Amino acid sequence: MHALTGFSLVSLLSFGYLSWDWAKPSLVADWPGEAGEQRSAAPPQPPHIIFILTDDQGYHDVGYHGSDIETPTLDRLAAKGVKLENYYIQPICTPSRSQLLTGRYQIHTGLQHSIIRPRQPNCLPLDQVTLPQKLQEAGYSTHMVGKWHLGFYRKECLPTRRGFDTFLGSLTGNVDYYTYDNCDGPGVCGFDLHEGENVAWGLSGQYSTMLYAQRASHILASHSPQRPLFLYVAFQAVHTPLQSPREYLYRYRTMGNVARRKYAAMVTCMDEAVRNITWALKRYGFYNNSIIIFSSDNGGQTFSGGSNWPLRGRKGTYWEGGVRGLGFVHSPLLKRKQRTSRALMHITDWYPTLVGLAGGTTSAADGLDGYDVWPAISEGRASPRTEILHNIDPLYNHAQHGSLEGGFGIWNTAVQAAIRVGEWKLLTGDPGYGDWIPPQTLATFPGSWWNLERMASVRQAVWLFNISADPYEREDLAGQRPDVVRTLLARLAEYNRTAIPVRYPAENPRAHPDFNGGAWGPWASDEEEEEEEGRARSFFRGRRKKKCKICKLRSFFRKLNTRLMSQRI
Repeated sequence: MHALTGFSLVSLLSFGYLSWDWAKPSLVADWPGEAGEQRSAAPPQPPHIIFILTDDQGYHDVGYHGSDIETPTLDRLAAKGVKLENYYIQPICTPSRSQLLTGRYQIHTGLQHSIIRPRQPNCLPLDQVTLPQKLQEAGYSTHMVGKWHLGFYRKECLPTRRGFDTFLGSLTGNVDYYTYDNCDGPGVCGFDLHEGENVAWGLSGQYSTMLYAQRASHILASHSPQRPLFLYVAFQAVHTPLQSPREYLYRYRTMGNVARRKYAAMVTCMDEAVRNITWALKRYGFYNNSIIIFSSDNGGQTFSGGSNWPLRGRKGTYWEGGVRGLGFVHSPLLKRKQRTSRALMHITDWYPTLVGLAGGTTSAADGLDGYDVWPAISEGRASPRTEILHNIDPLYNHAQHGSLEGGFGIWNTAVQAAIRVGEWKLLTGDPGYGDWIPPQTLATFPGSWWNLERMASVRQAVWLFNISADPYEREDLAGQRPDVVRTLLARLAEYNRTAIPVRYPAENPRAHPDFNGGAWGPWASDEEEEEEEGRARSFFRGRRKKKCKICKLRSFFRKLNTRLMSQRI
């Protein structure tokens, strides 16, 4: 129904988007700076920072990685900047966003399991100082456009309470691109487009990619280049549902696979949105003192048009296809441009890197897991990072064939975990589907031929790869190098000793949009949260042990729901 609604609104797409700050490709005269790009030897002030995050864009789905999808803007920006080809993100939405904005691993924020669901009383921990808050301290104006997905059950969790001066976007994980409706189960549907802390009912009907690019241009048009700016554009694209304006679909009409065709159209539309944002940077005097960072948030969803080929795995897994990110930096301020960096980097690194560029400071007391990697990006120096904890998730389904004995008494290999140390990568537990899936170009995909690259039932719980020599994870060396396995298991155990308890509360029926005027939004007050925490403390201290059959049933179904949602994600 949503898709039909979206296509019925296609005729609206020629109005405001095609105004002065959302121009058709043919109306954008020249690429910014192409005729005579100005170069600044040293910035007169802290640089403007534009961070563009895409949603579910696969590793293969950009032109410079050999894709069949047209991304001329991203290709040109990357070619003139620094491509990050040893850059890692997280396998799903909330974890990547939380680590970007806190500079901390999931195990240090309590968000190591799954995502924050719309009805959960959960959000990015309020005791964390976020990246935009640090930039505000350094004198920056901070603006967010796009997808939040870091919780909203209390007003204190909203973007405008976590360091952003302005916000336009959605609070939940995925919405219809035109109607902005989101359903979190049968009959649990609501509107999700917010401006500031208010519901933006009047903006419904505008395709989100275009709406967000237009808002970014308006922010640039109304802001003085003399004051440093942090603009965080978190596109909803190219997450499902697969919806695109008709004119972009027409370009891929010969593509046999329908999902891939729609997905390709969405990627190209997003690419042109990036072009218009870059054009606005030039037009309004920001470009010469700006740093543009482009990043995906996780691997592509291969059965929704995305492709991570030739990497193994997909979104939601700890194989390279789930955690190797698309990324590049484009800026006149780079000292060494037009190159590829293979320095090891992680999404947590943006926090200290950008705070440093802004003239702010970080210290060991901040508890950051990220590193300042600007010298590695700008000058080509070695990365200060030598390892990455991809995650430790004690709540994820334990692997049937894992055990403490299988982990040399060091680590329970039934627990889902992944770590990279130097050239080595270790996975334990159930890393997720470990298939190599080629681009979905055939109309009959997936056909029986796909089983040639499919990993059937696997009776193991430990994998070891030399990622530098084997980036596609085809040769498991766990049996040949038990010494390395022991070392990495011990490192996992060390990290686990620093982990805080997982925060993954049961869903609250009060979050239903029907109780909030039909829209998703905050529902809990401080008093209610204190009562809830008091009940939880009483339960865990064991002060009262009630013999209640209905309580046991409720607990059973909550656990069952957690397992089902983990599998679904």
